[in-house]
Amino acid sequence: MLAARLVAPGRVEVGETALPKPRPNELRVRLEGCGVCASNLSPWEGQPWFSYPMEAGALGHEGWGLVDSLGEDVTGFSAGERVGLLSQHAYAQYDVAPENAVVRLAQKLGEAAFPAEPLGCAMNIFRRSGIRAGQTVAIVGIGFLGALLTQLASRAGARVIAISRRGFALTLARQMGAAETVSLGDNSASVEKVRGLTSDKLCEVVIEAVGKQAPLDLAAELTAERGRLVVAGYHQDGLRQVNLQLWNWRGLDVINAHERDPQIYLRGMREAVDAVASGRLNPAPLYTHRYPLGRLGDALQATRDRPNGFMKALIVF
Repeated sequence: MLAARLVAPGRVEVGETALPKPRPNELRVRLEGCGVCASNLSPWEGQPWFSYPMEAGALGHEGWGLVDSLGEDVTGFSAGERVGLLSQHAYAQYDVAPENAVVRLAQKLGEAAFPAEPLGCAMNIFRRSGIRAGQTVAIVGIGFLGALLTQLASRAGARVIAISRRGFALTLARQMGAAETVSLGDNSASVEKVRGLTSDKLCEVVIEAVGKQAPLDLAAELTAERGRLVVAGYHQDGLRQVNLQLWNWRGLDVINAHERDPQIYLRGMREAVDAVASGRLNPAPLYTHRYPLGRLGDALQATRDRPNGFMKALIVF
């Protein structure tokens, strides 16, 4: 099969490698595609703790496709079924995953792209956020995750204030159901704008979906007394500081919405299948850039640089 390999920072090579064989309780999937995750950017750009070259297909973990082969003792799936999977080498034509790390895609989804892992993440974060109808919810950062959460929160009956630097993203947030949008610039100006929109009450729930210091600071400033601050951004590039005096004074509930239990990931993925199949969630407008496997480097660069109109890159076969 063909697989991409990150051989050095900023350098991807595609070549032939052995077709993986499913072990007992594993499935092999002929991949239709794999989403490109922002978590790939640190190894793409290069950090001292990464080793190169990486394994064939490594870093790809947002795959979907057709069951191709069954290992011994697999009873819950059949060859030819369309699935999403939790795996680690999906920048390739095939990958394997344990049976308990695979979700069946509803027939109603047809041939639509389905990067199961990030869609499941959105469902898990939304559940952890505890958003209810009638609440005012600010979402700081309208990338792929922030746009999905905007849609979920607004359809749950919340009033969503979407905050982003990019005009394109704010327009899209309106399409996803945001009641108001705020341009992210100077934090103090953004706080005053939200105070005006909420009659100085601020927001019962604020979701930080950027993964940087300044948006985290802003998210805390926007959270009302006894409100809930949800950290959904991917904070992996260094230490963060928090205004604990503010957090204490307002009595904030702070939730780190990242999950590490594979079964909770699977639960979110199954919920995502149901949400998309029922029409409660429509991620299709967010798949803005598609690349063949040989252009994985371009897809990673676009994920880093976020050109105008960019929301989510997919590798498609």
